[in-house]
Amino acid sequence: MKEVSKAAKVGLFVIVTAGATFGIYSAIGKRLGTGKSYVVHALLEDATGLAAQSRVTVAGIPIGSIDAIKLEGNRARVNVRVNGDIALFDNATLGKKSSSLLGEFQVVITPGTEDHRKLHDGDAITIVTEQATGGQVMDEMKEIAGQVKLVAQQLAKSVGTEQGGQNIRDTLKNLADATDALNKTIRENREYLNTTLKNVASISSNANPQVATILENVRLVTEDVRALTKQQPGPNGQVGELRETAERVNKAAKSLESALSHADHVAERIDKGEGTIGKLTKDETLINEVQGTVENVSDLVGGINRVQTQVNLRSDYNFLSNTIKSYVEVRLQPREDKYYLIELINDPRGKTSFEQVDVETTNPNEPARYRTVTTRTTDSFRFSLQFARRLGMFTGRFGIRESTGGIGLDMHLLNDKLEIRQDLFGFGEEIQPRYRMWLGYEFLNKLWLLGGVDHLFLSTRRDYFLGLQLRFTDEDLKYVLPFAGGLGK
Repeated sequence: MKEVSKAAKVGLFVIVTAGATFGIYSAIGKRLGTGKSYVVHALLEDATGLAAQSRVTVAGIPIGSIDAIKLEGNRARVNVRVNGDIALFDNATLGKKSSSLLGEFQVVITPGTEDHRKLHDGDAITIVTEQATGGQVMDEMKEIAGQVKLVAQQLAKSVGTEQGGQNIRDTLKNLADATDALNKTIRENREYLNTTLKNVASISSNANPQVATILENVRLVTEDVRALTKQQPGPNGQVGELRETAERVNKAAKSLESALSHADHVAERIDKGEGTIGKLTKDETLINEVQGTVENVSDLVGGINRVQTQVNLRSDYNFLSNTIKSYVEVRLQPREDKYYLIELINDPRGKTSFEQVDVETTNPNEPARYRTVTTRTTDSFRFSLQFARRLGMFTGRFGIRESTGGIGLDMHLLNDKLEIRQDLFGFGEEIQPRYRMWLGYEFLNKLWLLGGVDHLFLSTRRDYFLGLQLRFTDEDLKYVLPFAGGLGK
């Protein structure tokens, strides 16, 4: 009995041990997902830091492990075994993530979305995100450092030299001199401005009696109209003007009735297709031609109506040369943000041109080759033709300025009542181009006060000016322009 009892104990121990082992294996299998699983793979450019049987996570939670890593072509193929209860889709992504400071990595997966195809055993994850390695980062830093070095060298060549520093100092000095000259001009002409404003105030006060006279005339006209509307037949049977007008209206109504009768007859003929107008209403080809012509005329008239024509009449007094310069300017403005400028200028200084001649001679008393430069100044008008485009508070201009190529930049302030205008032109007339800057202020409706500096770069011809400009819109001028080309025929 004792031997049987020992055998029973051993058997019972084996059964309990087997049951415990099975239970532990089942628990671990459920936890690790080793029940049902499937394998997917991805191709990586660099599998450094990954090892077989290492964890694979989604949002930091293990969902499987790396089954194998092998070389496929020139890339690493990583096979991942995923728990069967985890679903992956064909827009899933796979990438590496550092798991320690020792250079170890783990695979991180995003499952994708359910509106895509579900992945099965043997499928591939095509979207792979790889982090830059330390070597790649160092290479990029080395390339950036080289580019910074090149920029520093170029900056040192342009600014770091004595000539570069001198150029910057000269530029700042010229700007300071120009600003000082403009301030002096404004201070010196302050008395003229005060006198002008006083004259304007005097004109406004003197206009009050004229306004009273105009109102009295309006009152008298109103009384005459009232008396006319109340007029009745006189005691001698004379018919009043209103009665006579009513009789005329009655006669006109009878004439209109007769005209309508004739119109009915004409409409009947047109409806039958008789006569020229009747053929016009029945002939589709002729109708289309007439309609096209009408549309073309409509487009032409519509374009002319959209064009705004602005006329500027301006005169400037140049203080140093003691001359008066006059301008007549026309602006054709099809839209608010652009216009075309046509300008005619009467400049007392005239138009200056240069002629350069290279001479070769065999005269022993003269150099074999020499050059002569002839300067000619003629009393002729100058003209400007420019295209202007406005962007916000700035307007850029390009074209011909005073018979030479030029550009301009305008700034508009105080709801377009204050303008700061700059022009750069005269290339070839002088050693340096001609730079002009002036300010304009609309102190009265359509009347502008102007002041500025001309020939700012050339001290020998620099001058200061003050002027007035009348700026108004002429609606009739835009209807004359389309026919201006036929005036000379």
